[in-house]
Amino acid sequence: MSTETNNRGDRKLRKGIVVSKSGAKTVKVAVSYRERHPVYGKIITRTKNYHAHDEADAAKVGDVVTIMETRPLSATKRWRIVK
Repeated sequence: MSTETNNRGDRKLRKGIVVSKSGAKTVKVAVSYRERHPVYGKIITRTKNYHAHDEADAAKVGDVVTIMETRPLSATKRWRIVK
């Protein structure tokens, strides 16, 4: 039983910027990361968008938020806002 409660802390966390409000209690969060180009070796910035659940409906466009992976909440939502 105690191992189940410890696994909750192992969920993925991402920090990103809210880029749009897509309906009630849903926001789109852009998470940027840097990686090396596989052929040329140059460092490039990539961005991935996640749909996140915002229970309080408090996040606004431009806010920096932390999201956590969770169970599927809809067809596209797999993340929720932590801060």
